[in-house]
Amino acid sequence: GVAVDFHQADLRDWPWAPARYDVVVAVFIQFAEPALRAAIFAGMQRTLAPGGLLLLHGFTPAQLAFHSGGPPCAELLYTPELLRDAFAELEILRLEEYECELQEGTGHAGQAALIDLVARKPLADATSA
Repeated sequence: GVAVDFHQADLRDWPWAPARYDVVVAVFIQFAEPALRAAIFAGMQRTLAPGGLLLLHGFTPAQLAFHSGGPPCAELLYTPELLRDAFAELEILRLEEYECELQEGTGHAGQAALIDLVARKPLADATSA
């Protein structure tokens, strides 16, 4: 009984409405240079409703040793430190690096170095308490 509202969009133009979504999911959105990535990450946090969840899945720099997809340069890949810093205002529930076998079609198959982040936006702004 849950309605899911999917959107496919260019994140450079997405109108990050404040506190609009209960869940934001970002899977392999790593082709944004660091300045754009920072803007996207800030927008993702802004659009989360209080108590909302952020689910992010991407490649780590170790992916450069594999041929299963992802950006060809380290600056576009995620590290735990980068994600902790970028999402410091959220409660990190899970942050894990791991390797696994991808089977996601042509160009996205084989061993991969991945990272998952699950984080929750606080229910109340700590500065308003």
